[in-house]
Amino acid sequence: MKSYFILSLLFVSLMVTDITAQENAEIFKFAVGSFEITTLSEGQQKSGSSILIDATSEMIDKYAPDGTFPSACNAFLLKTPGKTILIDAGFGRNLFANLKSQNVTAEEIDIVLLTHMHGDHIGGLLHHDGKIAFPNAQLYIAQPEHDYWMNIDSRGGEQARNVIKAYKDKLQLFVPADLQNSTTELLSGISAIAAYGHTPGHTAYLLKSENSQFLIWGDLTHAMAIQMPHPEIAVTYDVNPGDAVMARKKILEYVAKNRIPVAGMHIAFPAMGNITESADEGYEFIVKN
Repeated sequence: MKSYFILSLLFVSLMVTDITAQENAEIFKFAVGSFEITTLSEGQQKSGSSILIDATSEMIDKYAPDGTFPSACNAFLLKTPGKTILIDAGFGRNLFANLKSQNVTAEEIDIVLLTHMHGDHIGGLLHHDGKIAFPNAQLYIAQPEHDYWMNIDSRGGEQARNVIKAYKDKLQLFVPADLQNSTTELLSGISAIAAYGHTPGHTAYLLKSENSQFLIWGDLTHAMAIQMPHPEIAVTYDVNPGDAVMARKKILEYVAKNRIPVAGMHIAFPAMGNITESADEGYEFIVKN
């Protein structure tokens, strides 16, 4: 377990140092019925094939011949007819500038939905003085995710616990449902989907509005170039790689079959697109533009 957290902290460090400058690649909007979803880029970068578990040299030579692949760190702004919602908070590096560009203040965020509690997803929730960054927001966390971080002794656990304690009067805990059998509707048109494996409570969010659907899948993937053709490849940041692989396969099959567009926190900008079965192997990601 200690080695996992060393790798996780190294990952965050690498992401911090390898972020490339953004000019016109920070904001991207997409309509889902009466909902509007906006990518808020925390930065674009490349990651190395060393994070892949059991990827063969043939896979890497074919899909990442220079040993790297595109990655990113994203949060998402969701506007519904009644609520202004933030889905994850990234590092907090570009978050507030991006929100300002959308004429949204921190005080106007009604709800924060967390996919999980790694540092690159909760970094924007607290100011440097430890005070909450979104004073009027309810913070939604899956119960298994909350319990995991509250009971683990690590630096990463400390950051998550600080967030939980700071938002203690604003917490909304829930248990995500299985995508193929049932859904847990948290809010009108927003359901929580279990995507366990990357962390014990890792959650995707399924949006439904006016006969349109859209899935925000969090960290279901970290290496699209490899994990689309080969969903069986996990990464070193997964707490339970086997469960992460099962979740990825199940969700990819579902969204491809049902033609549901997706977005992800580590998909290169604009981070939204469609999943189709590949004529070669696995799946393909078709970027929205």
